[in-house]
Amino acid sequence: MDMRLPPVEELRLVDVELARLDARRAELLARRAWLLGVVHSPAGRAAAPFGGGAAPAETSPRGAQNVLLTLGGTLLAIAALAFTLVSWGSMGIAGRSAVLLAVTSAALAAPAVLLRRGLGSTAEAVGALGLVLTVLDAYALHRVALPGTDGAGYAAVAAAVLAGVWAGYGGLLRGLRLPFPAAVAAAQLPLPLGALAAGAGPAVVAWAAVLTAAADLVGPVRRAGLAVRVTAGASAGVLGAWALLTGVWFSVTEPWTGAPLLAGCAALCLYAVGAARPAAPALAAVAGLAGVAAAGGPARAALPAEWAVPVYVVCGLAVAALWRPLPAVRIPDGVRAGFGFAGGGVAALGVVWALPPVLGGVLGPADRSAGVWSGAHAEPLLAGYPATAAAVLLLASVAAGATGRLWGRWGGTVLGWALLMALPVVLELSYAAGLAVRLLATGAALALAVRPALAARGLPERAAAPPSAAERPAGFWGASWPAGVAAAPVEPGALFAWTGLVAGAASAGSALLLALDVRAATFAVLGVLLGLFAAAAVLGAGAVREAAAGSGVLAAAGLVGAGAAAAGLAPSTAGLALLLVPAGAAALAARFRSAAVEVTGVAVGVTALALTASRPAVLAAALAAAGLVAAGTALRPERRRAASCVAGALFLGAAWVRLAVWGVTVPEAYTLPVTMPALVVGLLRRRRDPAVSSWVAYGPGLAATLLPSLAAVWAAPSGARPLLLGAGALAVTLLGARFRLQAPLLLGGTVLALVGLHELAPYAVRLVGALPRWLPPAAAGLLLLAVGATYERRLREARLLRERLARMR
Repeated sequence: MDMRLPPVEELRLVDVELARLDARRAELLARRAWLLGVVHSPAGRAAAPFGGGAAPAETSPRGAQNVLLTLGGTLLAIAALAFTLVSWGSMGIAGRSAVLLAVTSAALAAPAVLLRRGLGSTAEAVGALGLVLTVLDAYALHRVALPGTDGAGYAAVAAAVLAGVWAGYGGLLRGLRLPFPAAVAAAQLPLPLGALAAGAGPAVVAWAAVLTAAADLVGPVRRAGLAVRVTAGASAGVLGAWALLTGVWFSVTEPWTGAPLLAGCAALCLYAVGAARPAAPALAAVAGLAGVAAAGGPARAALPAEWAVPVYVVCGLAVAALWRPLPAVRIPDGVRAGFGFAGGGVAALGVVWALPPVLGGVLGPADRSAGVWSGAHAEPLLAGYPATAAAVLLLASVAAGATGRLWGRWGGTVLGWALLMALPVVLELSYAAGLAVRLLATGAALALAVRPALAARGLPERAAAPPSAAERPAGFWGASWPAGVAAAPVEPGALFAWTGLVAGAASAGSALLLALDVRAATFAVLGVLLGLFAAAAVLGAGAVREAAAGSGVLAAAGLVGAGAAAAGLAPSTAGLALLLVPAGAAALAARFRSAAVEVTGVAVGVTALALTASRPAVLAAALAAAGLVAAGTALRPERRRAASCVAGALFLGAAWVRLAVWGVTVPEAYTLPVTMPALVVGLLRRRRDPAVSSWVAYGPGLAATLLPSLAAVWAAPSGARPLLLGAGALAVTLLGARFRLQAPLLLGGTVLALVGLHELAPYAVRLVGALPRWLPPAAAGLLLLAVGATYERRLREARLLRERLARMR
């Protein structure tokens, strides 16, 4: 401060300086608070500078410490192991004992000192080394003092002793976390190794593993820390899995030995549910599968071989039944879900085993060894397949339908139809019985399509929402969607109706293929199918009605074709008779307004016309008959335009084919039948809509005759055609000029000019040959001069002509 200032001024400066210092102090305090927050946060610690630099640290101090301690303990353990295995023989007994005792004692005692000094991680590493040394001590003791003892027995005793020692050591040093889990791991070995040492078989060893796993789950470890519980649980899982696999092997080879073992594994899994709630579905599923194997093994052994699959299916369905809540016993949802998965999976595998006879029943008749109506029957596919496949399908159908859910009911329905189709194969039914069963399946399927409400009774009108977690694994034919899949809205009635249609079509096709072996059977089956589809069309509604009606038309066509074949008619004649079907279909469609009947009738009609193509005369008659059918259809207002065009085309085709049969080659005979109706249609259209262009109304009709005739004129240099065509073209041109129509005027004038040119061409050629050679160039020059002199006037006249033509229609 400047002491020479007046006191008042100096006081003012002091106050200003103090205020500045206070502001700076506040700023520094705020910065200090922020830096403390950064330093003490996890991100701040991870980003702490190393060596004064700004690079972030890649590990925490504790992590680096643990790595170093673990590495050091591992290296010491390796060194101890090498010492024990390699350098052991170079020392005497006293030296060996002293070294091992000293090193092991030091390693086990050091953690106590380290824990008191707060070095817990270091104590953990040294304690782990001590535990490893105790194992080496046990090994060394066996090699030196007890070399003649059995290895498995000594290992069992040593494991038990080590487990006890480690547990006691962990009790003395509560600060160490490793001894107790190590003791639990060592405790897994005494019983299985003891059983092996005693010479027991695989079953006894597996039981020893089950008992050890049970001790892991029910022992005091349940009240221990997390590490101990995890070790015990993992050990129990490994031992239980090995025992379960052993039990499955015994279930195949020695069922009565494997059944108790599998039952023990199932009980162990169910008890483990209490200790591992999240894994309840998986544990229950394993328990259910073990139970199925335990019950099915002895039953399978006591019954013939063909009953093996049904036995397991029954056991699986019994387990799957536990999926539904029971009033007397409360089973947790997760356990019920696991039972549903296990039992349903077993039943599904049984259904897969039973499917080949179903495919044989549906597709087997297609494997024809002889001709149609030969009376010979091919050997059924999969003959000799176990008849118990029908029992599996029956059980699965009843079980699926009993779920009371949409997809279960649907699965039961499908399996019921599959059972009917499998019966002719597995029961080796006679030819007539096989036909009857297939027709029965067709009738039942069509009845389902017509009355789907009978199958959907008791179900909600729409199944839309995904089920709960407990409902998803709904046993066999899960009456719900899989987890994570959103269920789209489904109408039960529509689902059952379409199922009935598809199943009915499949069984009907199978019955018809089989009926082709015998003539009488063909007519009988076609008649029954016609009746069934007709009844379904009358009683059904919507898509069912349409599909059944179309199928009925096909059955009628089959009857007509079979009748023609039985009568020995030629294919062309059979095709003519087959036109009765589209005629009847057109009448039915007019009465019931069925699009499916019309489409099927058209398909049959095309087939009939194709059959008559080999004989043109019959084809002409068939085209005319088809034209009559189309003309009758054109009487319906909604079909008038399309059916009229089709009828005209068919009549025209009939006329052309007939002309070809008569040997007529005059083109006008083919074109005039097209021109006259086309001009009449154009005239009617122009009257209804005067704005329609003459090219649209009259152009196609005029071109259909004028152009082919013009081509014939130029191809044939003589005859009356040029005169007649010229007269007709002149008339068309005059009419176009009179009514100011562009198409007749231009088409007629062009044809007239070309006909005239054709007629004058010979004379022009002769005239040019008689003239002097200098005359054509001179005439051309004079023409060019005349055109050039009147160019402007000609352009004006051409423009006026173009405008007049444009005003024409």
